[in-house]
Amino acid sequence: MSSIWFHSYTIADIQQFRNHNMIHHIDIQFTELGNDYLKGTMPVDERTTQTMGILHGGASVVLAETLGSIGANLVVDPAQYACVGLDINANHIRSVKSGRVTGTAKPIHIGGSTQVWGIEIRDKANRLICTSRLTMAVLKTNKEGHNNNPFLGLVH
Repeated sequence: MSSIWFHSYTIADIQQFRNHNMIHHIDIQFTELGNDYLKGTMPVDERTTQTMGILHGGASVVLAETLGSIGANLVVDPAQYACVGLDINANHIRSVKSGRVTGTAKPIHIGGSTQVWGIEIRDKANRLICTSRLTMAVLKTNKEGHNNNPFLGLVH
């Protein structure tokens, strides 16, 4: 199977997106970049649980949107396009109280103006915790040649 990514990216390439933001704050770790998917983990601890001591649904959505959003941007030429979120939904299937959860983002549709990504979050026993769908807008970058897209720095 050939890769969907615009460039030959590595996990090390995308680790820079963890700096000084929510991804860093809640300790999302990027763990695997396959030909058509991106995986990452997140702890279930005081940063990501709700008052009942279980994984907060909003934290699951943060993991899902992080993985899908980065995946969407890795598919396009960052010199010409940037992808931003339009809509996300999540179904919380099972609760989890500790450990790390793993999210896997895979594209459902990669189009010229939109992308749709499916993200499954599973616990350490591989049980489904949350399933999410993320719709991304594919935007043309600034015509004057100014491009603040941070993904541009990944192209070697």
